[in-house]
Formats: sequence, C-alpha cells, structure tokens
Amino acid sequence: MKVGSVSGVATTHGTRATLDKQPREVASMFDDVAERYDLTNTVLSFGQDKGWRKATREALDLKPGEKVLDLAAGTGVSTVELGRSGAWCVATDFSKGMLKAGHARNVPMVAGDAMNLPYADDVFDAATISFGLRNVSDFEAGLREIARVTKPGGRLVVSEFSTPVFSPFRTVYMEYLMKALPQVARAVSSNPDAYVYLAESIRAWPTQEELARKIEAAGWKNVKWRNLTGGVVALHYATR
Repeated sequence: MKVGSVSGVATTHGTRATLDKQPREVASMFDDVAERYDLTNTVLSFGQDKGWRKATREALDLKPGEKVLDLAAGTGVSTVELGRSGAWCVATDFSKGMLKAGHARNVPMVAGDAMNLPYADDVFDAATISFGLRNVSDFEAGLREIARVTKPGGRLVVSEFSTPVFSPFRTVYMEYLMKALPQVARAVSSNPDAYVYLAESIRAWPTQEELARKIEAAGWKNVKWRNLTGGVVALHYATR
C-alpha cells in the first residue's frame, strides 16, 4: 500500500511514483486514488480482496482486548476486518488522503510513516501490514521498526502480492499485471497511472522464500508463509 521513507530523490511519471519510492510522491499518489481505492481493489482482484483480509485476521489469531497495529491500513477496511476478533486495532497509514477517505469507519486512525512509527517500544501484541511493505523504500528497516513497537513474543503477518507457484499461471499473471491491469484501472480508478506503479512494484518484489529470509534478518523468529490464490498473495507469519 502506501507507507515509506527514503533518503534519495525519486522522480515521478505523471501522478504515479517510481520504484525509488520517495515518500512524499508515494503518499501523493495514494492520496489521488483514495476516493475509489477500495472499489478498484475489489475489481482488480476479481473480488478476492475480502478473502485475503479474512485470511490475514485468522493468521494473526487475535484475542479480545489485544492491541493490534494495522500498518498501511489505507481507508481502514482491513482494520474493520481485524476488529471482528474483538481486539483493539489502530489503522496507521502514510497517506492522509486514504485515512480521510475512510474517516466514517469506526476505528482509530493515526497518520504514520513505517520508517518512524509514532508509537513507543513494545506496545502491540500483534502487527500486520497488508499490501504495503512493498511500498516502503527500505522495507527491511521497516520490518525492524515494526518489531520495535511489537511486544516480545508478539506476532506479525505480512500480506503481500507475491510469485504464483504454477509456472503457466505465473506467465499469464505477469502479462495481466503489465497489460490488462492498467487498462482495467482506467475504467474504475481516479488515478489509473498509479496502477502502472502497482504492476511494476509487484514484478520487482522478492519471492516468498526471499522475503522470509529478509523478515528473519530483520529480527523476527519462526518465519513461515502460506500462499493464497496460487501464490498471487502470500501471508508471511513471524513472532517477535
């Protein structure tokens, strides 16, 4: 999704960020798509997004009363799903436009950068970042920052687009990303150019195995993953 920090300078193409992921440009890009973001996601995922959110909640195994960080929460639709567990969940996102678009949802919302979270050490029992780690310029540093605010023994679930495991399907999927996805976005998104960035960032993202190693190197333990929709999405689970 939308959070990030970087020391370098990025360029933009129209109203989409590049893979340099300069935070101001990434935030601006997601501000532009905020109004129709949830609808666009549902259309582009062929309605799979709801099931992915449910799987994330179930993987976290939340208990009533636990404190949960929902990072890259966008409009808060994922936070509402997490809250079905009875846990106290806070939506945090770098894009103020996304948070504003979801202001009617009855969840606490805090603007925050994944590289410098506005929380004290060891606050949360669990944390999740859905479709947003990919947009953090130094995502390994972001993983360390999430660990900082998570209690020892706390859980992490990263839900992210990944690499389909079936080779013929993987080929079709990559063609869809680069050709069909931007075209579909033009029909439903308020900023279709942003979905060119989406496709590029998915193609450049590490495989399931590579990401697991990165999570472990950032200080998390017991790292494992589960593929959803044939590997289009992967849930990576770890403990602090």
